[in-house]
Amino acid sequence: MKNRPRADRVREPVQVYLDGQDRDLLEQLAQRTGLPRAELLRRGLRQLARSELAERKPGWSLDVLIGAMGDDPSLPTDLSTRHEEYLYGGGYERLARTRGHKRTPRAR
Repeated sequence: MKNRPRADRVREPVQVYLDGQDRDLLEQLAQRTGLPRAELLRRGLRQLARSELAERKPGWSLDVLIGAMGDDPSLPTDLSTRHEEYLYGGGYERLARTRGHKRTPRAR
C-alpha cells in the first residue's frame, strides 16, 4: 500500500477533543474513505500545513482557479470572453438548463 507507515517512524499519541458535529464528520469521512480516523486527522493536518505554512509566490491564488470548473465538454468555450452574459445576461440559466441544474434563488 502507498500510505503504510514506515517501521522507522516514531509516533506520538495525541488526544483530541471533538464536539458532536466534528465527530460525526470524522466518522462520515472514515466510512466513505475506509481510512482510519487517525490517518484522516494526519492528512487534514498536513493539508492545512501546506496551505498555511507554504511560502506563496505572487499570483498563487490563480493556480487554485485554473481548472476549477473541470473539463466538462458541456462548458461553453467562450466563458472567459462572455462571462458577463453568463453571470448577468441569462446565459447562466441557459447553461444550467442544458446541464440539468436548477437555479437556487438568491438571498436578498
